[in-house]
Amino acid sequence: MKVAELEKPGSLRVKSKPLRALRTGEVLVKVESCGLCGTDIHIVDGTSRSTPPVVLGHEYAGFVTDPGNDPNGIPEGTHVAVDPNISCGRCAYCRRGLVHLCTNLRALGVDIDGGMAEYSIVPASALYTIPQELTAEESMFIEPVSCAVHGMDRAGIRQGDTVVILGGGTIGLVMLQLVLHGGAACVIVSEPLEHKRKIAASLGASLVIDPASGALGQAVMDETGIGADVVIDCAGTASTARASLEIARRGGTVLFFGVCPIGETIPLEPNAVYFRELTIAGSYVNPHTFGRAIALLKGGVVRVGPLDVKGYPLEGVHDALDSLRQGRALKNMIVPGS
Repeated sequence: MKVAELEKPGSLRVKSKPLRALRTGEVLVKVESCGLCGTDIHIVDGTSRSTPPVVLGHEYAGFVTDPGNDPNGIPEGTHVAVDPNISCGRCAYCRRGLVHLCTNLRALGVDIDGGMAEYSIVPASALYTIPQELTAEESMFIEPVSCAVHGMDRAGIRQGDTVVILGGGTIGLVMLQLVLHGGAACVIVSEPLEHKRKIAASLGASLVIDPASGALGQAVMDETGIGADVVIDCAGTASTARASLEIARRGGTVLFFGVCPIGETIPLEPNAVYFRELTIAGSYVNPHTFGRAIALLKGGVVRVGPLDVKGYPLEGVHDALDSLRQGRALKNMIVPGS
C-alpha cells in the first residue's frame, strides 16, 4: 500500500509499504480522509516528539474492511473514526481515569503507523462508529473537535463570559463555535491573517483584531473594563502565551491550548499570578471526548464548511504541509483514494 512515512525529522517520504497481518484485537480500516494539523508540521520539522520511522496522520476516518477475528466486533463496511491515543490502562494515571496523561501513552500517527495511508491497522478499542451522513471533511474533524471539547472543559466558560481566542486557524475557529455554543456573551478573536479574520467574523465573533495593530489589549479593556474572563491561546507561540497572561482579568483563566515548540519559554512573575489570582491551565489531547465531538458535528454545532478544507492525494502531502506552514490554507486533508 501507499503511505506517507516520516523516516526521521525533516524526511517525509511517500512510498510503498507492505501491509502486515492483523493481530488479535486489531481491525483494518480503509482510510477515507486524514487531516493535517500544526502538530504534523511540528513532527516533520522535529519540534514535536514522535517515534520514527512512522506513518503520519492522527486525524482520520474510514471504513472497516477487515474486522479481524472478533465475531462480535465491528462489521465490515462500518463508517468509523479513529481515536489515535492509546493508553496502557495500568499506570497510576490510567487508574485515576486520567488516560490522556498515561505514562505509557502512544498515538497512531506519532508513535504507531497512522492515517496517511491507503489502509490503517487500528486497535478495535480505538474505533468509534460514526453516522453515514457525516462527510469526509466532517469525519476527519472528529479528532480535533474532541481535543477542543476537552479544552472547553478545562477553560470552565460560564454563561455571559467574555472570551478572547488568540489564533484564528482551524482549531481557533472550532473553539470559537464551541465557546459561542457554551454561552459566552462576547468572543474576541485575534488573528494576523485577514482571510481568517473574515471567517471568524462570519462564524459569529463579536470582534476580530489584527494583533499587528497593537490594539488587542485596549480592545479587551474597552469591551470589558477589567480584562477577559477566559483567554484561550490557540496559536501556541511565545508572544501569544505572554499576551494571554496580560489580557486576562483578575480571577480570570488562561488556557494554553496551542502547541508551543518544545523548549520555548516565557517570563512569568509568580507574584502577579498570586495577586491577580489567575488560573493557568493546559489542555492535552482528548480524554473521553470523542463521542461528544461526533454529536457536535452531527448536530451542526460545529460547522466545517466555512473552514474551506482542501483535499490532496498522498503524493501531494508536501504541498499540503507547505500551504499550511505559509498560511495559504486553513485546513488540508489527505484523501488516499484520490
